[in-house]
Amino acid sequence: MLDDVKPKPGAGAATGSGNVLEVQDLKKHFPIRKGLLRRTVGHVYAVDGVTFSIKAGETLGLVGESGCGKSTVGRVILRLIEPTAGSIKVEGHDITRLSKAEMRPYRRQMQIIFQDPFSSLDPRMTAGNIVGEPLGVHGVGKRRERRDQVAQLFERVGLRRGQMDNYPHQFSGGQRQRIGIARALALNPRLIIGDEPVSALDVSIQAQVINLLMDLQRELGLGYLFISHNLAVVEHISHKIAVMYLGRLVEYADKRTIFTSPKHPYTEALLSAVPVPDPAIKRKKLVVQGDVPSPMRPPPGCHFHTRCPYAVDRCKVEVPALRDLGGGQLVACHLR
Repeated sequence: MLDDVKPKPGAGAATGSGNVLEVQDLKKHFPIRKGLLRRTVGHVYAVDGVTFSIKAGETLGLVGESGCGKSTVGRVILRLIEPTAGSIKVEGHDITRLSKAEMRPYRRQMQIIFQDPFSSLDPRMTAGNIVGEPLGVHGVGKRRERRDQVAQLFERVGLRRGQMDNYPHQFSGGQRQRIGIARALALNPRLIIGDEPVSALDVSIQAQVINLLMDLQRELGLGYLFISHNLAVVEHISHKIAVMYLGRLVEYADKRTIFTSPKHPYTEALLSAVPVPDPAIKRKKLVVQGDVPSPMRPPPGCHFHTRCPYAVDRCKVEVPALRDLGGGQLVACHLR
């Protein structure tokens, strides 16, 4: 039963806990095939060497422009897409090359909340069956026990037991996303990946869902990878933030450091684009020129040098490593 679930020792806080997730030099290159023989003529470098970790009770916000590889990172971690290289560890266990059968117990430890609360729910199934499906797939409890557990999950995410027999079209967008959250909680996971879970919702509903996720994290000691392009939402929910550009991490730090002292020009540009609600406040904007290069033909050296106002010759030929500037702030820039 869900009421019997308790966080593991030390899971209630981000500090002093073990890593729920460790990702080391993760890569995903999609082959480009052409011709009758489907020969590989190139690759899409969607994820190109990403490293980070998440502790129990901690939220890592992963931000960047559309197409930078954020969602691909989440799907590769879950092994919904197979990685090209690198390693993925869940609570210290390397799952990178496990078979489907070997992955089965780890599936229970990792869940995802999808971006679209409409297409992510099967319209032919009742809400109760959608939430209870993971329990049936993994053989958790008997049918009556599963229904009782689903009812508890509904109440935990702010829905009524009487809504279990309703179909997805009978719910609002915010309620549908609550169903998605309940489904993600069904197997008592240690890690939840939110792939822009509030971007399709109204602002007032976004706040409700974000607060729900934060409450659940405090109760259960969950680790979150929160993927988003909305910096205001990321600032509210995250403990640490990783900034991604064209398949690579360019900056990584706690949220206070990122928002008060960004070091990478791309991070500065993202923050300068956030609207300020007070018209009396004047803020210098860093204007980024040009478009995002194609991930099929990323620029040599620093991927950002084609748009960076501070780029020098070294940036065009040498890949900058993520260097620790102190206090846990990592930046991939030759000028820092």
